[in-house]
Amino acid sequence: MPELPEVETIARKLKPDLIGRTILSADLRWSRTLATPSPRKFREKIKGQKILDVGRRAKYLNIQLDDFNLLIHLRMSGDLFIKNSTIQLEKHDRLGLKLSGNRSLIFNDTRKFGRVWLTPHPEEVLGRLGPEPLTRVFTPQWLRNALHNKHRQLKPLLLDQTFLAGLGNIYTDEALNIAKLHPGAASDTVTAKQAEALHEAIRKVLKEGIRRNGASIDWVYRGGEFQNHFRVYDREGKPCPTCGTEIVRFVVGQRGTHICPNCQRLR
Repeated sequence: MPELPEVETIARKLKPDLIGRTILSADLRWSRTLATPSPRKFREKIKGQKILDVGRRAKYLNIQLDDFNLLIHLRMSGDLFIKNSTIQLEKHDRLGLKLSGNRSLIFNDTRKFGRVWLTPHPEEVLGRLGPEPLTRVFTPQWLRNALHNKHRQLKPLLLDQTFLAGLGNIYTDEALNIAKLHPGAASDTVTAKQAEALHEAIRKVLKEGIRRNGASIDWVYRGGEFQNHFRVYDREGKPCPTCGTEIVRFVVGQRGTHICPNCQRLR
């Protein structure tokens, strides 16, 4: 699933070609792609809307229109393309938006997990999300206090989008390794110094992920190169870049997890 850096990369790539275009029509090929509204209302409401901005909130793409926000969550296999309007939709294209200037925005989703919202009230979808880790709200002090307000294992808590927005399996494993924290450690045992190290590590891996256009580790998301710089994720059996100990993989909170057992000891 694309995480914050991948979704940010997609938003930045789409933005120059989408802003200022008008949506002429919508071709919905699978009705359950829409979370809201109904297919009929979606086609009616989106027609004639001008695209004002393209951004991101957590793992959601946020396309701002005249009267609505078009929110898209790619989930496991979703992807977005801009094509000429003359090109026909393909087998796994679930939604096509015909735009002015002979362009179309295509939502392709092989596994059908992705969802689209057209809403005048984006906070109804995004309101429960935690803070963005690359904003000023996310400070070491905030992180320590938030961790101590919970009694949960570190990794599942960091993956909880209502706690902190945008982190997924890859960047959580990478950040915890840099901070030398075990993913199974209790959140309320993290010291102020450890919280500061984790805060710095989270911001570091996300910025580096964005700089490298995200990570391309399967056939769904393409174009990134952060996978060539992983420290622990997907590196089971390979040496830790810090101490040389073999990386191990195990399960925490039902998620495959990669650590250096020497650098990230559970104390």
